[in-house]
Amino acid sequence: KFLLPKYFYIQVPYSKFTSLLLHHHNYFHRMNIEQVRDYALSLPDVEEGCPFGPSVVVFKTNSKIFLLLPLDEADVRFNVKCDPEKAIQQRLEYPDCILPGYHMNKKHWNTVIVDGRLNNQRLKELISDSYQLLAPKKKKSIH
Repeated sequence: KFLLPKYFYIQVPYSKFTSLLLHHHNYFHRMNIEQVRDYALSLPDVEEGCPFGPSVVVFKTNSKIFLLLPLDEADVRFNVKCDPEKAIQQRLEYPDCILPGYHMNKKHWNTVIVDGRLNNQRLKELISDSYQLLAPKKKKSIH
């Protein structure tokens, strides 16, 4: 095991601030725009484009939009398609970071604010769920 010399270790007194950092470390490890884009493009049969202009990247599968990623916002946020019942449930569960879809049909779309309150795995689940709603259905082979 490799150990750093003692002088590399810094003693930090415990305080409300260090407690906040320990419990909310996701703030420093939250997804950025490139990671959201990379994850969306890692899903099968995804196309990327800018049909609404250069300020919004659109991700489609099966020729249908499942994710919109604005590039001109101060914070990272994106819109995902949702099952209507799940959309409401998610907004109630995370009222500060999952909102009715901005400029979208609010019954079927949510806006997700990436501010560290949702961990990266949960953000990926929201994107994946949106993708699954529109992805081509696999045909069952009959033998």
